[in-house]
Amino acid sequence: QVQLVESGGGLVQPGGSLRLSCAASGFIFRLYAMSWYRQAPGKERELVATIYNTDSSTNYADSVKGRFTISRDNAKNTVYLQMNSLKVEDTAVYYCNAKRASISHWGQGTQVTVSS
Repeated sequence: QVQLVESGGGLVQPGGSLRLSCAASGFIFRLYAMSWYRQAPGKERELVATIYNTDSSTNYADSVKGRFTISRDNAKNTVYLQMNSLKVEDTAVYYCNAKRASISHWGQGTQVTVSS
């Protein structure tokens, strides 16, 4: 059974940091590109960051470049999102995604709220 379980969300003040984790099971993690998406209330889900399985290269949305870092540990079947210098507009539910060709798996999401 495929599972993606996100953790690490919470309430943080503007300028603060959080580290999200996504623990994967039920599929061969090292073969999948891993991404973080987010969805704010009333908005569409958007891609935040991707780390590829081939060479661990990364891509980021312009809105988070220089503040967020995605990484993966294939030995632990886990992908991370280090979020620094958080802004109010980063408030959203953050989702983990695993993708290989036409196969896509999603986690249940973790809430991140940035507020003073």
